[in-house]
Amino acid sequence: MAEWITIEPMPGAPEPCSLRCWWAPPVAEPRGGVLVLPEVFGLNSWIRTVSGRLAEQGYAALAVPLMARTAPDLELGYSPAELAIGRAHKDQVRADQLLGDLQTAAAWLQQRLPGRPDLGCVGFCFGGHAALLAASLPVIRATAAFYGAGVASGRPGGGPPSLEVLPDVAGALHVFCGHLDPLIPPADVEAIAAALAAADPSGRRLRLHRAEAGHGYMCDQRSDYRSEAAADGWRLMLELFAGELKPG
Repeated sequence: MAEWITIEPMPGAPEPCSLRCWWAPPVAEPRGGVLVLPEVFGLNSWIRTVSGRLAEQGYAALAVPLMARTAPDLELGYSPAELAIGRAHKDQVRADQLLGDLQTAAAWLQQRLPGRPDLGCVGFCFGGHAALLAASLPVIRATAAFYGAGVASGRPGGGPPSLEVLPDVAGALHVFCGHLDPLIPPADVEAIAAALAAADPSGRRLRLHRAEAGHGYMCDQRSDYRSEAAADGWRLMLELFAGELKPG
């Protein structure tokens, strides 16, 4: 039942544009809705698989493009040349555009769920950075941000570090980093840990998970894929959503 759909922007959105999304409705009674945010490689086969796996677990999954203005149909593999293409488009994205697009996508998803419940969000790589920003939206109740590089040093399009949005996060946010990730050096990991602890001293809502892996360890199409770490990340993400997302 999964399919490509187009979502039109909400009135008043910053630099509005249409969003070509991958929609995977739940296979049974919905347990909630989840926005799925991709790597710089766009809504490729792996991201669509993630959406399908969430749908199998009962979640309405909507994969949202993050570079919709410059590459609305972006779908890349994992070669160095394709990575360069994805990064070139990523560098043209601004945080305000991202948040506007994610609000549009969240409103569309809520309308398709009984009772318009709060939503979850999961993102990987650039999508992990975007997911941390999305966690500051009131509609997002639970967020799993996987290896989102750069959150300690800046934000898309420029500005203060994205970690500065943590005081605005009302829901649960779990951040996942790999010990061997060259894109998130130890100093950045420590900055993330300190910012999470400052925003939530109890550690109940905002948490850091450290995996014995490198960058991209959740994706079985990447050289850094680690099956044990990926299985653990998937389990922790599902536990987060099960604990925080309630049907409307």
